[in-house]
Amino acid sequence: MRILLAILLNALALAAAAVLVPGIRLEGWGPGLIDTVLAYGIVGAVFGVVNVVIKPIVTTLSLPITCLTLGLFAIVINGLMLMLTAWLTTFTPVAFVVESFFWDAVLGAIVVAVVSALLNQFVVSPQRA
Repeated sequence: MRILLAILLNALALAAAAVLVPGIRLEGWGPGLIDTVLAYGIVGAVFGVVNVVIKPIVTTLSLPITCLTLGLFAIVINGLMLMLTAWLTTFTPVAFVVESFFWDAVLGAIVVAVVSALLNQFVVSPQRA
C-alpha cells in the first residue's frame, strides 16, 4: 500500500512539474483520462525507482560539493534525477520529456520537491511513538 501511495505522490508531483514548467511534458499517451493517469503512474514508478536506487549513491558521492555549496548542489542532483527519469522512460510506451537541463530540469526539480513536500505533509500520516 505504501508503494502505491509513493507512486501516486510522485505522479502528482511530476504532473505539477509538467503543468508549471514549459519544457517538461509527457508524450505517447492517448487523450483519455485513464490513459493520462496510467502514463503518469508509469513515470511516477520510474521516478520512484530512480530516487530509491540511484539518488543515494549520487548524493553520497557528491557530499563534498554539496557541503561546499551549502546544500544548493542538491537541486542539481534532483535535476539530474529528473533527466535520468526522462531518459529511462524513453524505453517505455510513455515518454517523459525534459527539454534542457539548466532551466527545465532544475526548475522541474524545485517544483517536484515543493509539491512532494506538501503532499507528504498532508497525505502521509506521521508515525506515533
